[in-house]
Amino acid sequence: MKALVYTANEEMTYREEPEPELRSGEAIIGIESVGICGSDMHAYLGHDERRVPPLILGHEAVGTVLEGENQGQRVVLNPLITCGVCDDCLGGRQNLCSKRDLIGMYRAGAFAEKISIPERNLIAVPDGIPAAEAALTEPGATGLHAVLMAEKVLNRPLSESTALVIGGGSVGLLTALILKDKGVESVVVAETNPLRRELIGQHTDFRLADPIAEKLPEQHFDCVFDAVGGATTRDQSIVSVKSGGVIVHIGLMDNQGSMDVRAMTLREITFIGTYTYTPLDLQATLNKLNSGALGTLAWIEQRPLDAGAEAFTELLHGRCAAPKVVLNIT
Repeated sequence: MKALVYTANEEMTYREEPEPELRSGEAIIGIESVGICGSDMHAYLGHDERRVPPLILGHEAVGTVLEGENQGQRVVLNPLITCGVCDDCLGGRQNLCSKRDLIGMYRAGAFAEKISIPERNLIAVPDGIPAAEAALTEPGATGLHAVLMAEKVLNRPLSESTALVIGGGSVGLLTALILKDKGVESVVVAETNPLRRELIGQHTDFRLADPIAEKLPEQHFDCVFDAVGGATTRDQSIVSVKSGGVIVHIGLMDNQGSMDVRAMTLREITFIGTYTYTPLDLQATLNKLNSGALGTLAWIEQRPLDAGAEAFTELLHGRCAAPKVVLNIT
């Protein structure tokens, strides 16, 4: 089969790979569309010791069951493979399973024509939703999970809150769209890439800010969602959030710098680390995408899998405007 393989730092190679073997309890999926995630870029740069080349990356995928139960069913993949029996799994927090695995990390991912994955990790796709839009389920569920975490601790209803989203990639933008769907009227999206700001502005009515060229309001927002996760954005989150407000940390860019814990303590700021999603988050997000609740998704850019290496290069150098590039296989 054809696959896009991470072969070395800053090197993606489109080549022939062995077809996946059908394992017990799993299904073979013919991939239709798969998104390029920020974590794929992180691996591509050699910043993730867990992803060792040569490796097929990719985990934001939708396809059709070729072998196994429900043959012919179109499905979204839940890329988190968990044990199912630990306290976290049984308590509905599968994302915290200590034995979790992820396609595109220790096992082959979805930048390929086919993949093998456990049957329990498949979510049926409603009729009519385009594959490229269904591929947004995974990043959208990451955003939904973050919003749900914030809702638990905010002092006021979310719909009465002001929000800052740092980072206009797919997770950040989908987080902002989910906030809007939940009734948040004041959402600011901070994004440094001017091409991306322009494209987001064409398809949404969010206030867009360039955090390099303009100073963001201080102690202004009830909740701040850091979809970048860098030392600079963590500092900005503390500056921008109101006293008594909530910071939700989604991104994993780096582990550098230090946080102003004194300011967080004196101002009673709640800091939440949030990781991926639960199966229910994935289902709820797919339902939102299918219903149109998240608005136009025309900001997706679609390319064939064999053009994936060029897409990685353009994303690295900031030459791609799209918050999400989706690679199509079939």
